[in-house]
Amino acid sequence: MTKYINCIFLLISLVAFSQDPEVKVETREVTATVINAQTDEPLESVHIINLNEVIGTITNSEGRFTIRAAVNDTLYLSYLGFKTQKIRITNDMFRFEDTKISLTELAYALEEVIVTPYQLTGYLEIDVKNLPINTAYQYSISGLSVGYEAGNKNPSAVTKVLGAILNPADLLRNLFGKKPNQMRKLRQMKEDDEIRNLLATKFDREVLTELLQVEKLDIEDILNNCSYSRSFITTANDLQILDAISSCYEEFKVLNRKK
Repeated sequence: MTKYINCIFLLISLVAFSQDPEVKVETREVTATVINAQTDEPLESVHIINLNEVIGTITNSEGRFTIRAAVNDTLYLSYLGFKTQKIRITNDMFRFEDTKISLTELAYALEEVIVTPYQLTGYLEIDVKNLPINTAYQYSISGLSVGYEAGNKNPSAVTKVLGAILNPADLLRNLFGKKPNQMRKLRQMKEDDEIRNLLATKFDREVLTELLQVEKLDIEDILNNCSYSRSFITTANDLQILDAISSCYEEFKVLNRKK
């Protein structure tokens, strides 16, 4: 009877261990080579990010890289002019160091560039009337170091400003509440130099959506509710967007503590 009881306790322990999300999987260094799928030539300075560990590295002149990972971790590879690639780590990648990862080139179509979007006459009084005017009004709130755009002047403008500062909390909580590790990832992304260097060169939000596991529209909603201008949302690089989301969340925490 004692033997059966011990077996039951052992099975319960194993099930509990397998279901514990906090159990840390062992990570080791994995080495591989990134090549051009069309020419088989090695690619230098390809950015590699471990989406699970939130760490990054780049390939050397021989296309090789080494990064810490665990089995089933996902590597995200990005290189200008090539299609991004996601690779799942397997046991074989630890056993052999001759793993080759191929990236496929992208074909870009050049669009017409409009140098002068506005017809200027050279006369200041006339040209000033033809230029678009930003009708958004800026408001500042004591205790915060940044201003907030509230849109057109109307009776609800101030309410919109206050709502814009408080609502991001609910949005962030809804986005990340079910995934508590996402805000931890946000901090890790800001601390990793290779990830920051990559984000500073990108404008497509792809790396952010992969790392934070959110949609591009979610990112826009966060920034809209944090009162960032449309111009900033559409023109900022991914590193600036990352810092903006982080700043929005930190400001929300400050306001919450004051309640």
